[in-house]
Amino acid sequence: MNRIGVTGHRSIPARARAHVLAGLRTALCDAGGATEALSSLAVGADQLFAGLALGCGAELTAVIPSGDYEASFEDAVDLARYRMLRSRAAQEIRLDFPHSTDEAYFAAGAYIADHCDLLLAVWDGRPARGLGGTGDIVTYARTLGRPVTVIWRDGVERD
Repeated sequence: MNRIGVTGHRSIPARARAHVLAGLRTALCDAGGATEALSSLAVGADQLFAGLALGCGAELTAVIPSGDYEASFEDAVDLARYRMLRSRAAQEIRLDFPHSTDEAYFAAGAYIADHCDLLLAVWDGRPARGLGGTGDIVTYARTLGRPVTVIWRDGVERD
């Protein structure tokens, strides 16, 4: 089984969105054979990836960073999307952090990098804004020798 993980920005500028969706769809739907998709179901790249993975017939593994993870969703629509995706996951991995902290987010990203064959990074190439950000997880995955495919539209920066 192919195991594809994701790390990515919560905020994807409108000018990059179509490019990101096309890149994720290609990577997931052209994977060939059975695919397991690993995501923490965060707002932005993680939720886009998870929805596309399910649409391509992949089995979704939700990696939940903390016991109070739902409290980190500030928008009701984002929380509802998280709950829907989580309910469709074939498997759930819940990490032992009681609260959503940078350390919990890093641990979830590291878990995904540790357990995938390919990491898709929806990443503008800039350093992480906090521990566990996309740049940190890309660096971690590369130290493992894990293949990383960066999906981002050239010339577009995050807000």
